[in-house]
Amino acid sequence: MRISAKTDYAVRAAAQLAAAPEGQWVKTESVSNVQDIPLPFLLNILAELRTAGLVRSRRGVDGGYQLARPANELSVADIIRAVDGPLANIAGNRPEEVEYSGAAVPLRDTWVALRATMRSVLEGVSLADLATGNLPEHVRALLVEDDVWRGR
Repeated sequence: MRISAKTDYAVRAAAQLAAAPEGQWVKTESVSNVQDIPLPFLLNILAELRTAGLVRSRRGVDGGYQLARPANELSVADIIRAVDGPLANIAGNRPEEVEYSGAAVPLRDTWVALRATMRSVLEGVSLADLATGNLPEHVRALLVEDDVWRGR
C-alpha cells in the first residue's frame, strides 16, 4: 500500500487537531510548524476536510480549525477517504467489481481480503487514539513481530 504525502499530511494534521483541548480553535501555522507540513499544502488539505464535514473553521484572531466531531468518533479511514477516496481500488474499480480469468481468478478475493485488513486497522484507529498515543490492542498486536518492522 502506498500512502501519498497528501494523505500522510492529512492524518497528521487531523491528529494534531485531536490533541487540542476540546473546543479550542487551532491555528494553521501551529499545525504546520508542529507537523512540518508546508502551509499552502495544509490549507488545501484542511479545505478538503472541511468540505467532507470532518473539520470546521472560524476566521479571525480567535479563529482556526477544530474537528467537527469528537476525536473518538473520527477514524484514520475517515480522513483518508476524505482526501484520497476509497481505501482500496484496482485501476479505479472496487476490488469486488474486478473480474479475472484463468489462474488470476483468486486474485479478486485477495484484493477484497486486503481491503478488509486495511479497514480493520484504519477504521479501528481513531484520531483520539493517535492523539493520546494509545493504539487499540488489535493494532498493537500486529506490531510485536520483529519482521513487521523490516521493509521488503
